[in-house]
Amino acid sequence: MALAAGRSTGSGAKAERAVLVGVDLGVRPSPNRAAAAVARQAAMYAEADPPADQLASPPSVSPSAEGDASPAFSPGLDAEESLAEFRELVASAGGLVAAEVFQRRGRPDPATLIGSGKVEEIAGIAASVEADLVLFDHDLTPTQLRNLEAALPCRVLDRTQLILDIFARHARTSEGQLQVELAQLEYMLPRLTGKGKAMSQLGGGIGTRGPGETKLETDRRRIQRRIDHLKEELDSVRRVRSQQRRRRESIPVPTVALVGYTNAGKSTLFNQLTGAHVLQSSRMFATLDPKLRAIELPSRRKILLSDTVGFIRNLPHTLVTSFRATLEEVTQAEVLLHIRDAASTYGEEQKSQVEKVLGELDCLAKPRIEVLNKIDLLGQSERLGLAQRIAASAPNSNEVAVSARTGEGMDALLAAIDSALNSDPVIDAELRVPQHEGGVLAAIEAGMIVHAREYEGNLVRLKVSGPASLVGRLRKYRLRAE
Repeated sequence: MALAAGRSTGSGAKAERAVLVGVDLGVRPSPNRAAAAVARQAAMYAEADPPADQLASPPSVSPSAEGDASPAFSPGLDAEESLAEFRELVASAGGLVAAEVFQRRGRPDPATLIGSGKVEEIAGIAASVEADLVLFDHDLTPTQLRNLEAALPCRVLDRTQLILDIFARHARTSEGQLQVELAQLEYMLPRLTGKGKAMSQLGGGIGTRGPGETKLETDRRRIQRRIDHLKEELDSVRRVRSQQRRRRESIPVPTVALVGYTNAGKSTLFNQLTGAHVLQSSRMFATLDPKLRAIELPSRRKILLSDTVGFIRNLPHTLVTSFRATLEEVTQAEVLLHIRDAASTYGEEQKSQVEKVLGELDCLAKPRIEVLNKIDLLGQSERLGLAQRIAASAPNSNEVAVSARTGEGMDALLAAIDSALNSDPVIDAELRVPQHEGGVLAAIEAGMIVHAREYEGNLVRLKVSGPASLVGRLRKYRLRAE
């Protein structure tokens, strides 16, 4: 897909230049983080000769009189972490950060979010760095978006538009494309007025990757008809999934779903556990379409493992709604594996954001295993402290430390999944099977753990433990009820 008119995403393509705008609306960092930020800033100013990488970083502009000189903070994140995440979003969309602007305000300006003085400042910065677009790490109202586009020399996108663009870039299946298109249209519908030339035709830049209509200036009735049609198609997808699920439920194979913040390592863990080769990427939202694979647990029970789309703070509600057909794998799962980045400096904030989305899906009551991934990136003392904390809370702890990249901790994770499953429980039994019943003996070997085996003439006496469903099918061979 083209990034902009005259540009392509092929090798050698020139990335679009973006000015990032962070806005803090009265939110203050926690005292510990504030102290850490002051310490970092003091250390930076103590350097007589800044490192070359600091000199080469994008220019950071202090707020004007409409805000103080402190950088923007998102809830739960300090400025560095918030902007680092936003930069990752821009990189995932194929953009290049040309400059960064921060502003702290007591309340948003109704007309422009940031005030007329700051708008003039950003206009000058965008012109000086030859920016193709200005990106706001905040959602803009239709009025704010219209006023900013009229005042700035380039396109303007807010956080939701950027995330929608990334989803459009990564959607591969027809179902994923339908869901992205629905989310885009529902977001665009109240913003059709005032977008002007930017919506006159399908573009190729970040945020202009259109949902497939020939003209984005199509009147509201036509857009609404398209939205209704997409919802009908997605309802059809949901019905098909429901039928497939009912067929799966006729054979008791529980589903375990992977959930977590984007880029926490879900797909890498999925590949490690299943031997599949789904796309692994450090870019955000690399996985949009659900993947299902069967794996065997230590108890010999079979489960279906589901990889799902990652979550992020301030995930657009239109995406949660549009992807509900995909996220039904989460709602129907018996156990959730919450994959967390153990090396992240704001893991608790990521956890709360994931739980917020799970709450929207009414899944907070489901059994969850906290999978602390990427322990290979931790220092020795950090790993030791993590292991001690998990051991101290055992056996009630629901945390497992793993490295999906190296495979460390996979046995402990599989054992934890085994313990968390309630359906088709593992039971003990004694069986006596004629030796000529080769098929029955093979089923026992494949689906149960054999603890003892004795031969009595033409009979084989076995002490086994296995899924109740399989033991039930072999009840005529049982010596006694357990």
